[in-house]
Amino acid sequence: MTHPLDVTCARIRARLVEMSHVSELPHLGSALSSVEILAALYFDVARVDPDTVFGPSRDRVILSKGHAANALYATLAERGYFPTTQLATFGEVGSVLPEHPSPHCVPGVEFATGSLGHGLSVGLGLALGSRITGNPFRVFVVLSDGECNEGSVWEAGLMAAQHQVDNLIAIVDYNKWQATGRSDEVLGLPSLSGKWTAFRWDVREIDGHDLTALHDALQPATSGRPRMIVAHTVKGRGVSFMQDDNNWHYRIPSADELALARKELGVA
Repeated sequence: MTHPLDVTCARIRARLVEMSHVSELPHLGSALSSVEILAALYFDVARVDPDTVFGPSRDRVILSKGHAANALYATLAERGYFPTTQLATFGEVGSVLPEHPSPHCVPGVEFATGSLGHGLSVGLGLALGSRITGNPFRVFVVLSDGECNEGSVWEAGLMAAQHQVDNLIAIVDYNKWQATGRSDEVLGLPSLSGKWTAFRWDVREIDGHDLTALHDALQPATSGRPRMIVAHTVKGRGVSFMQDDNNWHYRIPSADELALARKELGVA
């Protein structure tokens, strides 16, 4: 079954492969796994508007897995935050599109990320600030599964549950890989849903490439608890020769591989 955002996601993926090829920068596999998550947020669920970038009531979206900044940039450009032609400067010296995002480097980037484990704590602070000021926005934080090795993630998890911060929604891009191996083998991640349930979060476990499932899981919580969405994804999703191959954490696509990827994605 097709979804109205399928073509958008394919276009974003094609841009990501091209950005990696032109810039000769890595982390392509990690970016490709998060495309539907970011598309669901920026095109469907989050209350954001490129015409009022700093509107005080906007929802906040933090990409805690900052090594997938290229996916964030491509999504923001596709949403109209800045011209898509600017994506060609990704990673260049002096570019406003650094390899890891810096705060407000381009419209729509809320926070500097790259050192893993910080985004959920910042998101919690923003969500608490919303409560204190009476400004009812939601905060979405996108984490990687390997990032859940960080103790600061679980400290934020405890605090959010204790204070019933139900305007905080976290999504783990669970693509089963981190830099050096399978996430479940590096530091005993299973059961990820069970861990967050034990931390008293409202947990939803879904297919992270199913845009309808993402839409449903990202709806406002009514439980008085923060929500954790464990989104099962595939590293390198959308390009057959990259899927579930951790070499694409570091590899750069050649011109021939770029052409093949674009053909597979239907944007050749």
